[in-house]
Amino acid sequence: MNLIQYVEEKLSNKKELPSFKAGDTITVHYKIKEGDKERVQQYQGTVIQRRGEGASASFTVRKISNGVGVERIFPVNSAFIEKIDVNKEGVVRRARIFYIRQAKGKKARIEEKQYNEKEIANAPAAKKPVAAAAE
Repeated sequence: MNLIQYVEEKLSNKKELPSFKAGDTITVHYKIKEGDKERVQQYQGTVIQRRGEGASASFTVRKISNGVGVERIFPVNSAFIEKIDVNKEGVVRRARIFYIRQAKGKKARIEEKQYNEKEIANAPAAKKPVAAAAE
């Protein structure tokens, strides 16, 4: 292990975040400081990429706000991220789905991953889909 990796490992604040990938729809609960007040803002959108590893890892979330595409880059190890909720798992074949930027209307949709009953029964509790876990 080289010196940079050692320092990153010691200084980074490890959080238990859910596993997510490009194509998933997530909600990031992000702390915002306005003057002397602090609040939590939710940013919901589709993950279009994950990049880096270790302390410098980040992910990009894209959403449509008033008909305009908005992207935001979040560092994975940020102290301002309170929690991340995975709303839907998407089915995509690429690790970086930049083609979604040019897509309009129905072409901009990402297919949601469907689970069969065997997968739901054998999956650990953390991986069970929300709809199936509620039944």
